[in-house]
Amino acid sequence: MRAAYAVTANDDDPLAALEVGERPEPHTEFDPKTGLDDWVTVEVKASSLNHHDLWSLRGVGLPPDKLPMILGCDAAGIGPDGNEVVVNSIILDAPGAPPFSILSEHFQGTFAERVAVPAANLLPKPAELSFAEAACLPTAWLTAYRMLTTKGRLPENGSVLIQGAGGGVATAAVVLAQALGARVYATSRDPGKREKIAALGATALEPGARLPERVDVVIETVGAATFEHSMKCANFGGRIVVSGATAGHLPEVNLRRVFALQLEILGTSMGTSEELGALLALCAARGVRPVIDSEFGFSEIRDAFAKLHKGDVFGKLVIDHTR
Repeated sequence: MRAAYAVTANDDDPLAALEVGERPEPHTEFDPKTGLDDWVTVEVKASSLNHHDLWSLRGVGLPPDKLPMILGCDAAGIGPDGNEVVVNSIILDAPGAPPFSILSEHFQGTFAERVAVPAANLLPKPAELSFAEAACLPTAWLTAYRMLTTKGRLPENGSVLIQGAGGGVATAAVVLAQALGARVYATSRDPGKREKIAALGATALEPGARLPERVDVVIETVGAATFEHSMKCANFGGRIVVSGATAGHLPEVNLRRVFALQLEILGTSMGTSEELGALLALCAARGVRPVIDSEFGFSEIRDAFAKLHKGDVFGKLVIDHTR
């Protein structure tokens, strides 16, 4: 079957590690050597890119003994019973694998005509969402949803600061926080992205700008470059929820501020199937739609990777597997 996969690791030029070609069909029959059971095959109709895919090409979290590896975490398609489904990428407690992994780390990913996953990882795709829209949700949008709800415990009529909006998780958080009724402030270094953030309904600010209020929840995906600002903007008892560190992973933390304001610093990644189901229901019920930067046919997947690598992206890059 046709697939896009990593054949090596190349930190300097990750795109050089990417191949597009034929790979074996996914294997779902019970294997007594691995103990894997109850896996099914999904015909992928759409997928979307994440920075995780570029990190995999650099060799981060993908050791040589796992190569070649089909990349891709997100997918929507047709399940074994013919129904439209969304794939939860998290694989928990699979024999012979780490306790927690996502597709394309230990098991083959979604940038292929078909992908194998545990049957429990399939959720019904709401009719209100297209395959392209649904394929945006399981990684970046699910992470943002969990940051705001389960981890951030966003109160009714609460307030949120989102650092570095423009990236996949941060842009998702802008849209979802408003759908949840929050007042939303978002920062970006890029004037063009601030304009797009404002068009989504958030108050767009330069990094480090003074907010009109301290916020209940801070969505932090940037790291060292913004963390001090995040702490200064958090209200008494506020939550700073971290799911990335694109601009440095070793910030200085003022512990006096942490205990004096009783702040919580919380880490998270992805989410559960129950949370993905709640996110799908929210999108269907309230007309929430993922922000899509652009769509590519599968034959153009190299161009999609190049665009993500260049960094000039606002929202998600979607792959249409039907062309």
